Amino acid sequence: MSGHSKWATTKRQKAVTDAKRANLFTKLGRAISVTAREKGGDPLANFTLRLAIERARAANMPKENIERAIKRGTGEIKGAIIEELLYEGFGPGGTTLIIKCLSDNKNRTASDIKHALNEHGGSLAGKNAVMWQYELKGVIRIINEKLSGQNPDDLELRIIDLGAQEIIRENDSWLIYTRLEDLQKVSKGLENIALTPDYAEIEYVSKEKVTLNEETQEKNERLFEALDEMEDVDNYYTNLK
Repeated sequence: MSGHSKWATTKRQKAVTDAKRANLFTKLGRAISVTAREKGGDPLANFTLRLAIERARAANMPKENIERAIKRGTGEIKGAIIEELLYEGFGPGGTTLIIKCLSDNKNRTASDIKHALNEHGGSLAGKNAVMWQYELKGVIRIINEKLSGQNPDDLELRIIDLGAQEIIRENDSWLIYTRLEDLQKVSKGLENIALTPDYAEIEYVSKEKVTLNEETQEKNERLFEALDEMEDVDNYYTNLK
């Protein structure tokens, strides 16, 4: 996989245990509330909200939970204010990380992130110590099953015509990069040719990937698992290939 992000978690959503499901629903609900607060509660007018709702549905999050999260965001239901927090850090072997959190308690979240990094051989980084190595891009994935029967070369040209910057064929899916402003256009264009994306989101993408030995790779994977389990962590991005 070209870097870690929500895609890894998305693929596992349908097989989570009850405890992990509750944690996942909390994460998804916060993401919905934040984007509804920032850009409005209508998914037809708020593309980011639409993506958040689609992720929640893919995880079998109940409809009433989704609607409640939207209302919390728009202020129709009172609740704690959730804010987006970004942390920069280093993982085992000098990997870099950007960790995006959605939290109602900044001090708690900062302490938890620092503890997780230290426990797994990493450390927090200063502001902009890592960020300069990343750029924001639209990221779309389509699983291979949806591409069967298509001529891959012809399909690539069609996707590029929609506005894609880069296409990478991976083992289980196609990874499509777009400019930020083109993510919605490309996503809708894919839907129009019967290729509904399995994942579409704005991500921090590392400009250069690194490859590590097996032992250090496993140490990073254990850190990623710890981040996945943290309720406040909405997403994380790394330069690990």
